[in-house]
Amino acid sequence: MYFLTGWPRRLLCPLRSEEEPFHVQPSSQRFYFAVLSETQLSIWFSRPSVLIVSYIESAKAATQFGFYQKAEWKPDDSMIAVATANGYILLFDVLGGGGDKYLYEPVYPKGSPRVKVTPGYKEEQCAPALSLEMKKPVDLEAPITSLQSLQEDLLVCTADGYLHVLHWDGLGSNGRKAICLTTIPFSLDLQSARGGPSPDLEGVYIRCMEYCVTLDGFAVVLSDGRLGFITPLTNTITADQLQGVWAADVTDGTCVAVNNKYRLMAFGCASGSVLVYTIDTATGSMQLSHKLELTPKHYPDIYNKTGAVKLICWSPDYSVTMVTWECGGLSLWSVFGAHLICTLGEDFAYRSDGTKKEPIKISSMSWGAEGYHLWVIPIKQKKKQEEQEVEEMETPPHPTLQAGILQFHFIKSALTVNPCTSNQEQVLLHGEDRLYLTCGDPSQVNNPSDTHPHTHVHPHDGSPLHHPPNPDSSLSQGLNTLLGHKHWHVVQIHSTYLESNWPIRFAAIDTAGQCMAVAGRRGFAHYSLFTRKWKLFGNITQEQNMTVTGGLAWWKDFVVVACYNYIDQQEQLRLYQRSANLDNAFASVTKLQSDTLLLNVFRDMVILFRADCSICLYSLERRNDSPHPTASVELLQEVSMSRYIPHPALVVSVTLTSVRTETGITLKAPQQACMAESIMLNLAGQLIMLQRDRSGPQVREKETPANSKKLLQFCPPVVLAQCVENVWTTCRSNRKKRHLLEALWLSCGEAGMKVWLPLFPRDHRKPHSFLSRRIMLPFHINIYPLAVLFEDALVLGASNETVLYDGLQGPSEPLEALFPYCTVERTSQIYLHHILRQLLVRNLGEQALMLAQSCASLPYFPHVMELMVHVVLEEEATSREPIPDPLLPTVAKFITEFPLFLQTIVHCARKTEYALWNYLFAAVGNPKDLFEECLMAQDLDTAASYLIILQNMEVPAVSRQHATLLFNTALEQGKWDLCRHMIRFLKAIGSGEMDTPPPTPTTQEPSSSSGGFEFFRNRSISLSQSADAIATGKFNLQKTFSMPSGPSAKGREVDCAENMYIDLMLWRHARHLLEQVRLRDLGCFSAQLGFELIGWLCRERNRVARVEDFVSALKRLHKDFLWPFPVIPVGSISSPLKNGRCRPALSTRLLKSQSADSLLNSDMDTGPLQVDNTSHSWLDRLEDRAKDMDTASSAHSNQHSPQTHDAILSLLTNKVEEYSVGSATDLTETSSVVDGDWMMVDENSSTLSLSQAELEHISMELANKGPHKSQVQLRYLLHVFMEAGCLEWCVVIGLILRDANVIKQVICFLDSPEVPQETVQSIRNGLLAVDSWVSTNCLGYKPFLSLIQPQLQDLMEAAVEAVQPEAFQPTSQSSKPGGSEGPGGAAAPRAEDIRGVAAPLGLALPSLEPPGGFPRPPSADCPPEQTEEQGKEEGVYDCTLS
Repeated sequence: MYFLTGWPRRLLCPLRSEEEPFHVQPSSQRFYFAVLSETQLSIWFSRPSVLIVSYIESAKAATQFGFYQKAEWKPDDSMIAVATANGYILLFDVLGGGGDKYLYEPVYPKGSPRVKVTPGYKEEQCAPALSLEMKKPVDLEAPITSLQSLQEDLLVCTADGYLHVLHWDGLGSNGRKAICLTTIPFSLDLQSARGGPSPDLEGVYIRCMEYCVTLDGFAVVLSDGRLGFITPLTNTITADQLQGVWAADVTDGTCVAVNNKYRLMAFGCASGSVLVYTIDTATGSMQLSHKLELTPKHYPDIYNKTGAVKLICWSPDYSVTMVTWECGGLSLWSVFGAHLICTLGEDFAYRSDGTKKEPIKISSMSWGAEGYHLWVIPIKQKKKQEEQEVEEMETPPHPTLQAGILQFHFIKSALTVNPCTSNQEQVLLHGEDRLYLTCGDPSQVNNPSDTHPHTHVHPHDGSPLHHPPNPDSSLSQGLNTLLGHKHWHVVQIHSTYLESNWPIRFAAIDTAGQCMAVAGRRGFAHYSLFTRKWKLFGNITQEQNMTVTGGLAWWKDFVVVACYNYIDQQEQLRLYQRSANLDNAFASVTKLQSDTLLLNVFRDMVILFRADCSICLYSLERRNDSPHPTASVELLQEVSMSRYIPHPALVVSVTLTSVRTETGITLKAPQQACMAESIMLNLAGQLIMLQRDRSGPQVREKETPANSKKLLQFCPPVVLAQCVENVWTTCRSNRKKRHLLEALWLSCGEAGMKVWLPLFPRDHRKPHSFLSRRIMLPFHINIYPLAVLFEDALVLGASNETVLYDGLQGPSEPLEALFPYCTVERTSQIYLHHILRQLLVRNLGEQALMLAQSCASLPYFPHVMELMVHVVLEEEATSREPIPDPLLPTVAKFITEFPLFLQTIVHCARKTEYALWNYLFAAVGNPKDLFEECLMAQDLDTAASYLIILQNMEVPAVSRQHATLLFNTALEQGKWDLCRHMIRFLKAIGSGEMDTPPPTPTTQEPSSSSGGFEFFRNRSISLSQSADAIATGKFNLQKTFSMPSGPSAKGREVDCAENMYIDLMLWRHARHLLEQVRLRDLGCFSAQLGFELIGWLCRERNRVARVEDFVSALKRLHKDFLWPFPVIPVGSISSPLKNGRCRPALSTRLLKSQSADSLLNSDMDTGPLQVDNTSHSWLDRLEDRAKDMDTASSAHSNQHSPQTHDAILSLLTNKVEEYSVGSATDLTETSSVVDGDWMMVDENSSTLSLSQAELEHISMELANKGPHKSQVQLRYLLHVFMEAGCLEWCVVIGLILRDANVIKQVICFLDSPEVPQETVQSIRNGLLAVDSWVSTNCLGYKPFLSLIQPQLQDLMEAAVEAVQPEAFQPTSQSSKPGGSEGPGGAAAPRAEDIRGVAAPLGLALPSLEPPGGFPRPPSADCPPEQTEEQGKEEGVYDCTLS
């Protein structure tokens, strides 16, 4: 409602004086403030806040009258009465300084447009020169305790028990009456018989008194602490016509303040709480409405140490009250007790180092105009005062300035004074010179017809602004628009308008949140977010001749204004079009009979509440006949409310709604939801509803001619709720969310919020006769509600936040260190769980289910469910007494209706303390059953959460059993992150660490989470076998088979059994994958979990790592790796143009699209997709990419594998697939082929010329090749199988890659004595099977098989011969230095050789010179920079093949 902002401002008095001010009293309009010190009366102006005049009493008079104590203004600001210590009333005339006398004048630069003389511009901007003249003093001969101004009278209470009535003007003997308190009869209510004077009032006097206009009486606090209310029974105040009422059982009252708008009396008590009373209209007794007090929950240190209440001050619009205590501090409450701010806690009370600040003690305070400021006079402590004086002595210009007055700045909600509900989904706050809006990101509200050539940018998030949608379209703005960010959109009010029309009284915003209007003392102005411009009246006389009285609202693109016209001296309703100039010529004006107090818009209707207590309904219609669109206004209906409303000022808001109670609510008639069915009137906090009377004969719409349509009358009013501060409804309708859109939302102060919810029969069934049509549900929220998002089930609000600046401490703390800097934050809160819970409590589960299902698509719906379980669980499980009818089982049953039941329960449990788990699972079911349900539903992440609960609630054996189940399922589904967590979890169980995670991370986290194969950093996959392994001639790879674990040997021993258990599961899974020929999954599994694949394959070489059926294995690889079966060219070489020119481009394009699609569709390919078609040679790529390659992209570069040399030289035979996609066509289409980098390749021929036939061949090779990623993965697997000596798999992969070198190499290895005879036999049979399959089913493999024909021939011959032991050596010597490997072991190459030759994937395969192939350039011919680059890149290639 009201929010503190910034730091307080300190006002310095320019007069030198030793006296400190102690009392401030505002004039009726709050433009002037009377400030008292002991012998001085000063008058200050409000804007600018400057001293106008000061009256200083002479020493002689001061001794006669005594020091000043209190002051009171005459209602017309023409006089001030001052009470003095010796019982005198001093009356001062306030005289204007005449026509042209001003104390301060604005100075404008030359040529400023404001210099032109505008009527009344001086009075508005400069403080007027006033003077004070004292009249004859009045001696009341007793100390004065209270002053109260009435219209023509001044009431003075004295300590001798008298109430004096003085005339402001005639102060002779006739102008004075004295009434003795003891003569006023008091009782508990007005119905009890009037007895004589109350004897117990002897010696008692009125300590504090305030007059309430709307109750027509005086709220009084007596000197003995009792509270009372005195009513004059007639118009005149005479002794025999006064009647008093007690408040029962209160004897510690200290002060009082009355609220005229809500008919409330707030009494401060010595206990520190404020009791708010109202008068019961039936009996006349005082009834306690609510209390304002600090709660121990929020203020545990201070709530009972505040001392007595010292002052209570209602804001000018009566929506909030400020309270201060004897110990100091300020606290702000809304009218019905919602707590907004308190300076006794948090940053107000403590410095950042935790030391406590001294709270500011206050002697007097008063609200400024419209509640934008609070004027506070603090009490100076003596010690501080001396320091202050020392400090002031040091400042040269003003030796003894009074630093007496503090001004606190507030911004307030527009609903406080202009409760127009035409727009419900925006929060609009206004300060004295700016507006704060929550329209998050206007770029969502877009419209292609943007007339502005340049886009305006939002100050906070840089998003462009567009025009709003058509006003008739849906008004819902989308969630992120309203919740976009924490910042406000701040709009500065136009200074020209503000100078002459301060203060701003009303503000309104349109439904789209894009247009604002404000109205000050005269006229109004409006602002558009699209243009970022204000529109002011072009003719300032028109602006000054009207004042807005009943508020303003937006209707479509018109501003609707209820105003008073000074020229015609008449009340008017005006509509101004937004896009036209602000001028009366373009306004549509309707004359009104009586003053308008409130205005509101509903669809195409305007509702006005007038000073004669009547309500008028007008219809609005847009007319486009003239060049500027206008609106026509037509009176529809008048409803007199004078019977029900005692005083027009009591009506807080008036709203038209479509809400109704009667049986018209059925699911079949949603169109009726749009009609204006009822009037909601907030009468001093009582919500009154007037419905249309449908009891009479209903006339069908068809039968009535359009012009004679008569509106139905309204039924007598019904009271819906008490203590209502704000009301929200909407005129939208949505069949899916009828519960939320046809509900009525109320904000009720400390009672939280209430919703009046419609209840619908289900599935068009006939409603039960006993079931009411609506239900009022209360619920509490933690923020002050300022707007309701109906469809989104959210409440928007604002809250005060503070920022400390204590680096400013000096000899005496400056204000900035004493007070934190205050900001206002946007807040929002979900309320759906409260409503669902309330419905379940009332056995309305069916309604709750309908409501929840309508909201199930909201992004925070799972959170709503969690909150509901959590709140009920906390309440019931921590209750001291047994609960007769627990709600948790009902809530649990309710949540099972939704698919997110399992997640909700486990998330709630994990956010709740362990002690409550048994209670929770007793209601929702055994966690073991829930775990199994998750597994059945394949929801593994939720199952993992249940595992943590099982671990805490069950014995370790049970959690291990369930963990094993989950681990196996996660392995099967390839959920690698989960697998890693499960390995850690199983180890923790094994090592007895039930609660704490393992001391060292047990899995090496991969560098990225892409679904491909991941190598570990800094672990080379080159040949790691030792030289002596070859000497023994066994395949005993020295590898550890368990997951890498923590470094300590002791930990290893503890984990040994556990590691074995985990390894067994991993081995079993690997065996399962290999049996099913799922090599791709096996690679992923190995890379993601750090599984030692090579070591395991070595052990399984003659068991599961055999290939039973080469043909089906080959087919499976084609399918898994999305590798196309090879095809033979259709055309002949003799048609070069057809085959040579067009096919390469076509096939490349085909291949690109195929690889892209396949990568996207593959479930493993979450890494970045990159088709590199600009790399011309492997060396080119090396240099270009060396600088910016990171680990994730090494998958896309197979630059330096030794086979690449072959690829470039023997383009026509094999190895074209070493190029990345598109590089073959680049060779023909770009000139960079003959770069210097190619010289090492180009040893034998001077130029690289390609014939058409060769091009044809290249294009076919490209068409026959799978995605680059698959190729990289296959090469890696080939390397792994080769190192592990699984030669059958090497053959299968060599076949799919159509890599002759691999086949040759394997066939060479078959001569080794280490290779069992059955392997040789298996490979021979497999190749024969493939050959026969190729001949019948896949002729594309024919060219490749014919290429390796010599090796196949050797194999067939070798199969019948005996194996020679020395055949282990390769058939031809490598031209590379560093040995060549056998199937299971190899000579360890020198480090620099590994660096120079290792493939990017760690593929250090033996490089055999092909028997009939091209000569291979030795690595000594490599340019030096190549070796350097490879050295730099070495760590990169060990990382990842995603």
